[in-house]
Amino acid sequence: MSKENEKANSQLHNARTARKDEFYTQYVDIQKEMNAYLEYNPDVFRGKTILLPCDDPEWSNFTKFFAQNFENFGLKKLISTSLSIESKDLQNYQPTLFETESPKFDQEKTKIKGKIFILDHDTNHNGKIDIDDLERDYLEWDGDFRSDEIKKLRDESDIIITNPPFSLFREFVARIIEGKKNFVILWNVNAITYKEIFPLLKSNQMWLGPSITSGDREFWVPSDYPLNSAGRRIDETHEFYTHFIRVKGVRRFSNLDHGRRHQPLQLMTMADNLKFSKHKEIRENGYPKYDNYDAIEVSYTDAIPSDYEGVMGVPITFLDKYNPEQFEIIDINPHFFSMIEQWLEKPKQLTLTQVGKKDPYARILIRHKK
Repeated sequence: MSKENEKANSQLHNARTARKDEFYTQYVDIQKEMNAYLEYNPDVFRGKTILLPCDDPEWSNFTKFFAQNFENFGLKKLISTSLSIESKDLQNYQPTLFETESPKFDQEKTKIKGKIFILDHDTNHNGKIDIDDLERDYLEWDGDFRSDEIKKLRDESDIIITNPPFSLFREFVARIIEGKKNFVILWNVNAITYKEIFPLLKSNQMWLGPSITSGDREFWVPSDYPLNSAGRRIDETHEFYTHFIRVKGVRRFSNLDHGRRHQPLQLMTMADNLKFSKHKEIRENGYPKYDNYDAIEVSYTDAIPSDYEGVMGVPITFLDKYNPEQFEIIDINPHFFSMIEQWLEKPKQLTLTQVGKKDPYARILIRHKK
């Protein structure tokens, strides 16, 4: 594991511990991701009901983006829900002017009830359906995605799009798969290695989204989010959500198709890689074989030899470039699931660096399709 990924997971663990799981995506990042699905299939959202759970309708750019594009995308219905203030454990929360001016505002309900925004018709009779037609109300319960109330909304929807609670990612995915829904969700790239997630990637029930392949992303977080000053910047224009955190190694996970996953990797032969690869390690050491598995080590995705017919161990970030018509995913390296599980259970006792030392080849095993 890289130090970068270890830092990213440390940030997520802090969120889990502090019950501050809300990371709000910037509008431009949402636009870039959704446009990629639309470029591949212009009707991907047409006639669909989109559910944005674990969201905050008043602050969320997901709600804003889909409400503003309701007619352009041909949506049938947009539903956005959030946890109650008490469930989110927000300190010193003050309702927005938008909330307090609503005819349905209730001082007590706003603390203990989740919120729901629905958009499905022209409420102000101005001839178009857009963000001004959002209807708000309180949920019966606190808005937890595990509740029967949210499950019912899930069953009503076609596509689920959100940043799920980082501490409950695997359970969130399980409920989406159970409901047989399309989805676009965000988590750390190391989710690839989870025993609940990897089989979905292997069987092409899930893949990485198109807009994030490297680097980090900046998210809004509540102003009382536990974060040192080095990882935070202030924007006073956003009232309660004024802090931004940069999170490394994030990816979007989806089962909506996009063009990037059908682009074949352009590769050199093994002989050419040994002579001309930009990676000194490949030129000097070649492709060593594993001691405990009949496969070769390929440390870099762009160094995959085009003419090797056997099994190859590649970095988990290979999935950024994975084309299911070009490659077959065989497995993930033995024992890695158990190492990751140990870290998830005892992150303070076992660092990801120690996991890497115990099993240095955190690799996906692949081979070319003939």
